[in-house]
Amino acid sequence: MSAAFYNTIERSSTAEFKDRGSKFIGFAFPINSIEDFKLHRAQLKKEHPKANHHCFAYRLGTEGINYRVSDDGEPSGSAGRPILGQIDSHQLTDILIIVVRYFGGTLLGVSGLINAYKTTAALAVQQTVIVQKPVLINYLLQFDYVQMNEVMNFIKQFDCVIHKQELQLFCLFEIGIPQSKLDTMLIKLKDVRGLEITELAKL
Repeated sequence: MSAAFYNTIERSSTAEFKDRGSKFIGFAFPINSIEDFKLHRAQLKKEHPKANHHCFAYRLGTEGINYRVSDDGEPSGSAGRPILGQIDSHQLTDILIIVVRYFGGTLLGVSGLINAYKTTAALAVQQTVIVQKPVLINYLLQFDYVQMNEVMNFIKQFDCVIHKQELQLFCLFEIGIPQSKLDTMLIKLKDVRGLEITELAKL
């Protein structure tokens, strides 16, 4: 994974794994925020209220520091970490994997649990599509409406993403510029008369 790009998943997926009567159901979701994580977890708890455990791991952003794991009552280190291990082995981010366990009456032991959660997470990743996306640097653009066509041409030409826009006589755009095209895009924008550019904190 180069600095200008990152890997994530394109769509949600599910997978199932069984071991000595216990059933493990893995769910992989693309997410963009902690709020996304909370919504998916709440929904799965509603859909699987009788499950014994709802273990998970997620990783967000391209800095590698925003992640969380939970064993949800399983022995420490036997669930959340193995799930995160599968996320990291594929160098993925902006992803949540939740593994729901229905206990089958036979204790699996820590090594058995590690294998079950790792395998279920791996199967869930295999069921979806991994995609490479550009790292975006976010900027606020302020410009007169008469510059709209010129600005929009640059946004399309450099594959920028529009996060937010306000179109009035004076326009406000929040855009993400691919890091690999940032220097050239900024040079072009600075040539637009009356355009103000401000770098934003990471979304």
